[in-house]
Amino acid sequence: MSEPMVASDLHWDHADRTFVLGPFQHDATGEDIAESYDEFDNRFMIRVADKAGWRSRASSLIERRYAWRGYSASPLEGHTSGQVTLCACVDDATVATITASLDSRDGLYVGRLYPDEVGQLRAQGRKLCEFTKLAVDESVRSQAILGAIFHVACIYVINLHRCTDVLIEVNPRHVRFYERMLGFSRVAEERLDPVVNAPAVLMRLDLAHCASEIARLGGQRRSRGRERSFYPYFFAPRDAERIIGRLRIH
Repeated sequence: MSEPMVASDLHWDHADRTFVLGPFQHDATGEDIAESYDEFDNRFMIRVADKAGWRSRASSLIERRYAWRGYSASPLEGHTSGQVTLCACVDDATVATITASLDSRDGLYVGRLYPDEVGQLRAQGRKLCEFTKLAVDESVRSQAILGAIFHVACIYVINLHRCTDVLIEVNPRHVRFYERMLGFSRVAEERLDPVVNAPAVLMRLDLAHCASEIARLGGQRRSRGRERSFYPYFFAPRDAERIIGRLRIH
């Protein structure tokens, strides 16, 4: 069972258009990790999908978005140790989801298609994790929502578990997006992933670089200038500390 939330969290100051600390709205739940507003002043929450209802909503979004691309997708499994599924929610609608998983004895999903590349990183002493099951509702045009959910996933693997690298499999047409928006680099050539019946490319993000960009740009959306990555839409370092505390109880 989830612990109750502590008394305060982030909210958006409409006058100053910045994040400030303040009380959670009355309808926050034990699964709520962060509260914010997008560029269009729509309030959204980042939640942990550690109950069946939230997992079901996230699975529905994944299946619908993958099917639209002609891919197959399996439902999310139950909550397991070393893994967190996050949802971005507007009211009761799940508009984005991502799963962050630590390396384990069972291995990583990406290791099925890229065993040599994953094995080489392990041999170098890297502590690996992966992001999977990313899906975004077709209505979402907000970098704030995507920045927030990616940041909470990064907090989970960096601050709570001290990982050094996150791996992802992406469609080849999305390679440039992950390079530009988060700083991923391409690790291996394109291969066919039989699980989703689609081409895939393995990419890697050095989490030391990620942490550096968060410290440099997090919470800077008002003054992002020419910066085109998601990092200005990440939370400011001091605000991320409260999110770390909330993740620890799940």
